[in-house]
Amino acid sequence: MFPLDSRTVDRLAEVIVDMGGPYERKGYQLEELFRHAGLSEPPEYDGSPRIPWLKEQFTERQDNHPEIERLLCRVCDPIEYDDGMISAEGFRTVINEKLKPEQLVISYVGGRPVVTELGADGTTPMFTEPLKLEPRLRALIGDKQKVDTLMNRVKETRICENHGAYTMAVIGIGSIVEGFLLAILLERDEELRQKGFYDKRRKQLVKEDRATLEVMIDTAHTKGWIQLDAATFMHNVRNFRNFVHPRKENAEQPKFDKDTVMLCWAPVHALLNDLEETLVATSA
Repeated sequence: MFPLDSRTVDRLAEVIVDMGGPYERKGYQLEELFRHAGLSEPPEYDGSPRIPWLKEQFTERQDNHPEIERLLCRVCDPIEYDDGMISAEGFRTVINEKLKPEQLVISYVGGRPVVTELGADGTTPMFTEPLKLEPRLRALIGDKQKVDTLMNRVKETRICENHGAYTMAVIGIGSIVEGFLLAILLERDEELRQKGFYDKRRKQLVKEDRATLEVMIDTAHTKGWIQLDAATFMHNVRNFRNFVHPRKENAEQPKFDKDTVMLCWAPVHALLNDLEETLVATSA
């Protein structure tokens, strides 16, 4: 668990630098890795031995769990490598070996790497709400009241999940995503505030109060704030959220359970990682 133990950090630094190995990272490549991970203040390599330098960067950020997560995810991200998933999966396998004592694991959700906790069996990823969700939302959303409202929904969704109200938990996750996407889009894009959102189904601009979650997801992807994989899987969450309508539930008769809730939380991790990579560092 976070913060990572110092020995885990030692092992991770050795894997990432890969001294003398086929994927050895030079100093400038370590700098690029931090920038690609979307860290708010990516460090400049000072020419010192690379593994101790990388350990130091981990240690300086030991309490900044989102940035550590994004760095680990970037090492396992297919987009980081010329051969894509081949190299990314190789790194993920080795890094997961080092993370296992911390009860953490990197998994792929629609092709996007995310960090989550291991279940009681020590092998199965357990997707729940993202770690440190409140400070992460506050880094993305300036309006304190909106974040307070979202965190209240997180609290209520957590209650539903823990007490077997799985349909309401799934609906809650969708509403949380809708709330923070709308807040982020409006706060960070003047054109959206002035002109509204483009609805591809209607083929017209719509005001914010008529923008659906589908439109918000598509807008974030069109602007390059989230990748296609994250957008695609978030549309699945959106479809589940639509079971808020009893007629849809009566027609399709879904059998939601704890696994369904985990499957809905998983894309939220990928969505949040993408937004942080593209927006938090830019703001800083």
